[in-house]
Formats: sequence, structure tokens, C-alpha cells
Amino acid sequence: MTDLLSSPRLVGDGPAVAHAPDWTWLPDPVDAPTADDLARARREAEQILAEHGVTYGADLPDGQGRWRLDPLPVVVDETEWAALDAALVQRAELLDAVLHDLYGPRRLLDDRLLPPTAVLAHPGFLRAVDGVRTPGGRELVLTATDLVRDAGGGWCAVADRTQAPSGAGYAMEDRRVTAQVLAGVYRQAPIARLGPFFHALRRALRDVAPRTASDDPRIVLLSPGPGSETAFDQAYLASMLGLPLVEGRDLLVRDGRVHLEGIDGLEPVDVVLRRVDAEWCDPLDLRAGSRLGVPGLVRAVRGGAVSVVNPLGASVLESPALLTYLPRLARAVLDQDLALPSPPTWWCGEERSLRHVLAHLDRLVLKPTAHGADVATVPGWTLSSAERDELAARIRAEPWAWVGQEPVGRHTPGGVGTDRPDADGVGPADLGPRAAVLRTYAVAHAGTYAVMAGGLARVADSAVVSSAHGAVAKDVWVLAAQPAPVPDVPAREDAVAAPGRAVGAGISPRSAENLYWMGRYAERAEGEARVLRAVADRWDDYHRSPGSAGGRALAVLLQALTPAALPDGTAADGGSGLAAPVPVLRDLLVDRATPGSVARAVHRLAAAAAAVRDQLSTDVFGPLARVERALRDERGRHRPRPDQALDLGAAPAAVEAAAVTAGLRPTLDHVLTGMLALSGVAAEGLTRDVGWHLLDAGRRIERAQNLVDMLAATLVVRHPADVEDLLLESVLLASESAITYRRRHQSSPTVAHVLDLLVHDRTNPRSLAFQLDRLLADLEAVPAPWRSAGQRDHLLHGVAELVAELDTVAVGAVVADDGRRVRLAEALDSMLWRLRAASDEIERVHFVRPAASRALDDLWGSTNEHDGRDDDAPPGGAA
Repeated sequence: MTDLLSSPRLVGDGPAVAHAPDWTWLPDPVDAPTADDLARARREAEQILAEHGVTYGADLPDGQGRWRLDPLPVVVDETEWAALDAALVQRAELLDAVLHDLYGPRRLLDDRLLPPTAVLAHPGFLRAVDGVRTPGGRELVLTATDLVRDAGGGWCAVADRTQAPSGAGYAMEDRRVTAQVLAGVYRQAPIARLGPFFHALRRALRDVAPRTASDDPRIVLLSPGPGSETAFDQAYLASMLGLPLVEGRDLLVRDGRVHLEGIDGLEPVDVVLRRVDAEWCDPLDLRAGSRLGVPGLVRAVRGGAVSVVNPLGASVLESPALLTYLPRLARAVLDQDLALPSPPTWWCGEERSLRHVLAHLDRLVLKPTAHGADVATVPGWTLSSAERDELAARIRAEPWAWVGQEPVGRHTPGGVGTDRPDADGVGPADLGPRAAVLRTYAVAHAGTYAVMAGGLARVADSAVVSSAHGAVAKDVWVLAAQPAPVPDVPAREDAVAAPGRAVGAGISPRSAENLYWMGRYAERAEGEARVLRAVADRWDDYHRSPGSAGGRALAVLLQALTPAALPDGTAADGGSGLAAPVPVLRDLLVDRATPGSVARAVHRLAAAAAAVRDQLSTDVFGPLARVERALRDERGRHRPRPDQALDLGAAPAAVEAAAVTAGLRPTLDHVLTGMLALSGVAAEGLTRDVGWHLLDAGRRIERAQNLVDMLAATLVVRHPADVEDLLLESVLLASESAITYRRRHQSSPTVAHVLDLLVHDRTNPRSLAFQLDRLLADLEAVPAPWRSAGQRDHLLHGVAELVAELDTVAVGAVVADDGRRVRLAEALDSMLWRLRAASDEIERVHFVRPAASRALDDLWGSTNEHDGRDDDAPPGGAA
């Protein structure tokens, strides 16, 4: 997909210059932030962005994909912004009129004001939607324009974004972070607010609803998915506007209408705010094989049953060839001169322009008219003679696909291939020789357009301003003479829905599945951390005395609870008196590639949470970010592996212990603190809706499975009394039930008492009975319209019956000749397979959907979209 937050702007290669704005506009300039204040603000901004989960890119290695923000703002005074606002409104009205004409009468083509080839040959012109009109009076509902300063310091438009403009969510997040870290300055500043723009956008989406829609139209935001580079921006915008964030597989066209497939049935959709490029939106009428779109969407649009914003086909306006003709189009269409100029641009589809471009390849910027993976913007002066000849041949072969453009900014002549233009940036001339672009936004409102009072500024030391290549964002402060007025929000905008079901109450099976697995991964990470902490403590206490009761208990614990940390083929014998095998416990903490590791569960948890960001409180991402940071920091520390760095027969005991458990305890403490905070947010900060019940159900079934697994691994085989005492104590510690047990029993733990507490006790939130009660209550609150939930509940009730029938004294006392508690083993095995089968039934009942319609020629191929499950999870999800 196209990087919509990349703007190829060319500047000099000089060193970065610190941005040092003039603070004299403050009521008291003495309060201007110092260099130390700004350094602190940058550190705090980085931490806040990490805790809010603000990313650009997806599934990148540690430390990459982070959104970068310099909290030092770009400041524009009110007088300058007023002129720019008017120019942006004029530009939006012009582009809207052009779009209306291109998919309607096409007078601009007939009158040769626009060359037909420049439009009809562009891949953004979609014949499938020719003649379709968007309700509400405007075809172009939302537009973005990228601006730079020209050599004279004036504003210059270098690109228009009309396909699916991105970045408005980032702009609001940047504002909130900047206002927090520069609170003293922000409170004094008469800054125009961003909120009115989003109110206007919400109103605009309601205004384009089809006539068949109710007074409360159903609006959704269509996303490519969590693998999208701007996934955070999409989810943030959806949350701000109160829209469900959906993917193509969540929508279905039936009887000519678009529906959202909720887990409790179909819900009609009236308006789609799309962030999927138009050609991918419908595999039947547009790009065959697309897995990002909705089969039949174009027909629903043509039938007037749904409105798409921006309309399919709007990306034709993004062609840089259009910049050549905008001045004369403004005079012809609006009877006005174009207020916001663009760099001089020549479309090579005209012979005279082609000759000019070919004659000046060494001083122009060459741009393709359409985005693509195999074409890119080329600064002609950076090419060798042979490379220029090759580019000239490409342009001659397809002249309509190229434009030549003058570089923006002061251009200092030099030797061939060494000239570099530079720009003063997006604010006053204080950014130095760096590329800087300001993206502005406008939305259809009250018969014209409303412009965001600010925007998204980005600065880069390289020749291309691209968030994917490290560009740094800046908030834009538009100074106002007086505080911004409270936006005029229509009464129905925030009115309470009529009695009955609220609009948008359901969630898609995809969201439901991710919430369920989010609960499972959260519990898995916490459970693994508790087990690791218990085993690490036993290692530190007893690994130097293998013949003792503690040493023999340690050997059993390693084999039973952390087998993945042991060398291949290792077997433990708790009664042999031999030294416990040397484990690599650190891998079970920080290595994502190790099955069952904490890091693996946290990584999957973060992916599931990102996929349903619109369903979650923002407070969820702070604890999660802190856990990821603790794991990342420990992963970055070099620590010798015990199986490589130690000779256990000769190494000092202190060195031996340090190699196995070094760094574990503080990192595990950080992980558990974060996971408990996350549990608290889920328990107290989320509404008890269907999504919450699924999240809790995932946690309960994961905890139930893990508990039964642990009991089977540690209690089935009888050991000598002194060894068994330590095993039982370790089980209680790993189950967060040791203190409760000590309060109730003064004697050493027994199998019967431990089973009573961990299996029977409904007041213990860690017991199996407690998990079953909560799980059944959660599932009762989740509708299951498509399939009977009888088998699911039958399996869970079967586990509950086994729990009720379990005679803890008898199963602990009956021991076979081989030392196994056979009745306990049988009971736990029966419970475990039922729990796993019930997990399969939950997925079958609530998450499995019919396969989406596909064109026979699947050109898209496989995708790497997160499906909510481990790639190594067996049926039942126990990995």
C-alpha cells in the first residue's frame, strides 16, 4: 500500500540545525522554556508516546516503528494562517468541482482545460463509479494538502491527498502530548484548537448518509488492518469519532446493502470512511483478488445504499499532472486566481512540456503521476549521465506517466550532479537546511470547507520527508487573538439514542476473537512470569545442594514447569540425588522464539491489542508498553548463557547462580507489575459489554488450562514428603495462593489441602471452580446466533461436575505401584481435554465465519494479518 505519510521534498544535505523559535509572543517571554526544559520535554514525549502505543509501521524489531515527535512546536501567527485558511478552502472547492466534473459531464476535458490522457489514463480514474454522486452536496469530503515554504518564504502546495488522507489522528495525539510536556507554555498560549475539525468531520460523515439511512446513520472506518503502516492513526481516529474500526472481512454485501457482520447478526452500514486505497476496495469490480476490500461494494455504492468517503476514484486528483493546470482551472471554474501556488510543473504528455523536461533533466525533480512500488521521485541532478539517459528513455516510452517539477526553495548552482536545493521549513526561517512539510486538512462543512487550525508538520535531515525513514513530527500552533469558541455541535450529535439497542452495539467476529485472545495472552504472560519467578527462587536456594530435598524438588520443577529451558533430552529424577540440569531460564523470559516464553506471549498480546485499539481504553497501552520496554531492555543486555559460559564442576557457585538467574527477578517484577496494572484497567476501566466478556473469558479459560496443566505436572507423581512439601509450596507460589494457604493452615501443605484451595474454593480467584463460574457467566452474556452453544456449555459443565465430584483426600491417597496418583491423573486429564475442547467450541461458535467471496484470480496472495492466534497453537490454543 502507498505510504501516505511520505512527501518527497528535496533539501540540502547540511547538518541539522536546532529549532529555536521566537517566544516573544508569550504574555511573559521570561516563561519561555530553557534548553533543559526542552530536553526534558523530549524525553517525556518519547515515554508518553511509547506508553500510548503510538507507532508508525507494523511488526518491526525492537525500538523501531516508533512515532517520533519533537515537542517544540511550529508557530504560525493568526494573520498568516487566515490567508492560508482561505487559500486551502479555495483549493478544496476547486478540487471538489474538478472531481464532480470528471465523473459527470467532463466539460473540462471537452473544453481542453484538462488533457483527457492526463485523467483517463491515470489508474486513479475508476470507470466503475462513473456517474455516481455522493449525497450532501460535496464529492470531496476530506482532503489534505502538503505545504512547504518557497524561496521567498511563502507557502507552496506540493501535493494533494484525496485518496484516503492520513495523519489527522497523529496530529491530535501530537497536540495532546505537546500540551502535556510543555504545559506551562501551552496554558499561556492563545492556540487555536483542533477539536472543531473533528466535530466537523463527524458532521460531514452524517451528512453524506444515503436517504434510506435513519436519523442515526451507521458509520464505520474501513482499515487495511493492523499490518497497515498507519494503523495507529486509523484506530485513534475511529476512537475519536466513535466509529467501529472494521476490515473488509468484517463487512458483507447482501441484497444490495453493506452490513457489518456482528457476532450476534448483521447490522446495516450507511457510510464507510475508508483508509483502503480505492482499487483494493472491491475484488469483484476493481482489483481482482484483493483481500482488503468488500465484494460487491461498488454495486452497493452505485445503488445508493451506502456512501464511501472519500468517494472511490478520488485519487485521480492526486496526480501531480493536475498541478500543471490548476491555475487555469481556478479561473475557469471559480472565476478566481489560484491563491495557493504549486512549484512550476510540466506534464510530459504534452510534446512541448516533454521537450522542456528532457532538456532540463539535470535540474528538475522527476515524479511519476501514479504511486507504485517500481517508480519513485527522482532528483535529476543526482543522476549520472548514463542514469539520466536511462530515465529519459523511460519517460519517452510513457510520457503521460511523468512530470518534471522545479525544486522548491533556494537553489544554489554548483557542479553537475552536486546541486542541492534547500528550504526554510514549515515555520519561520528557523529549521535550517532540513526538509520540512506541513500537512493541512480540510473537511466539507456548512456548504464550504472547514480547515484544521494547525496540522501535521514533519522534518527530516534527509532529502525525503518520510515517517518510514525517520522523519520527526511537530505540532503546529496557530496563534489566535482570542480563545477558540466552543464548537457548535447540533443537538442530535451527542443525543442519547432512543430506547432499545444503541447504534453500533455489536462487534465483528474479528474484533471478538482478538479480544478473547488478548485475554488469553495476558493470562499466559502473567502465568509464565509467576512460574519463572518460583523456579528461579528455587534455583537460587537449592541448585548448589542437589542431594537435599530442595535440590530434588528443583529438579522436578525444572522438568515439570520449564522443560523448554532445559537441554534437549534432559530428564529429571527428583529422587536420584544428582545435580539439577542447568536451565536457560532467561530464554523463557525474553526470547520470542522460545515456545511458552513470556516475551512471546507479550508480543502476541500487543498485536491483539493493537488490532482492537478502538475497543480499548488508552490506559491499556501504558502498562503494556512498560512491560515491553522491560523485556526489550533485558534482551539488550549481554549475559552469558550458563551452558556456554560455565563449567559447573569447577565454576564458583556465585558465578553459576548469576549465569542462570541474572536479571530475571527485576525484569519479572516489572512484567508482573505491568500485567497486574493491565488486569486492573480491564476490570475497572472497560465497559461490561460483549467485548469485555470475551476478553475475560479468554483469561478464565487460559488460567483454568494452565492450572490443570501445572497440577498434573507436579502432583500426580508422589515424591518423598520433604520433596513434596517444597513442590506444593512452589505450586502455591506460582498460583498466587501461598499467603491464603498459610492463613488457613498452620501445618505444611498437603495434597488434599492444596487441591481444596486450587480446585474447589470458589472464593479463591485463582481456583479452577472460580474460573469456571466466571467463564460460564461471561459466555452467557455473549450472543451466539449462528450456532448452538450447547456443546460448548456441555463441556464446561462437565468440567464443573468433575470438580464437584473430586474427593481431594481420596485422589491424594490412592497411589499405584509406580508412584502415580492414578485417580488424580484421570480426573485432571478429563478436565484438561474438556477445557481444550471447550476452547475449540468457543472459537467455532463465536469466531468462525463463512469464507469471504473471492475472485478466481487471486492476485494479492497471502497476507500476514494477525488472526488472533499463535502460529504454533494447537487446537484449544494451548501453546
